[in-house]
Amino acid sequence: MSRFPLNQSGKILDYDNNRLMMPNKIIEMGLLPETIFKILYQAPFGGPLYIEFGKENSRIALRKEEAEYLIVEQIR
Repeated sequence: MSRFPLNQSGKILDYDNNRLMMPNKIIEMGLLPETIFKILYQAPFGGPLYIEFGKENSRIALRKEEAEYLIVEQIR
């Protein structure tokens, strides 16, 4: 997800958790497979991603390091 384009809709497919190091907060925040999302903004200098996701249009900030664990695809 960390390289996903801004203002494009995407879907979370799975997690890249081969090293079993993924933070639990990713799941706790509701970023589950099949969740639809949009990256609204990225803070300067590689800062957090501000994303909107789910049917309720929840908004959170996700660090780039955390976003690396999410395998996503773009929705057209």
